[in-house]
Amino acid sequence: MAKRNVIWTKTADIQFVGILEYWVNRNKPNTYSKKLVKLVSERTKQIAEEPYIYKSTDFKNARVTSLGNFSIYYKISDEKIIITAFWDNRQDPKKLLNILENKQ
Repeated sequence: MAKRNVIWTKTADIQFVGILEYWVNRNKPNTYSKKLVKLVSERTKQIAEEPYIYKSTDFKNARVTSLGNFSIYYKISDEKIIITAFWDNRQDPKKLLNILENKQ
């Protein structure tokens, strides 16, 4: 199977950047944020190569992978992977539900 391109939605990108900014402001050195960027980069490469290895969700064509306190929600098409949400699992799940319902 060919590797697919990974595309982030505007919503997912804003969520990811917001989380990175939060941790830089909270911890001051950006060490944790750099680790998180590396972890997310590795995971998205893995998703691009083998998109069906992670759990399916109750949402049409949506799958999820966990990164400890964070989750990446994505959809698969023939030529690309679309990251629909980057979620901090400690947030109110109702907010996530709203985001995922609007991305269908």
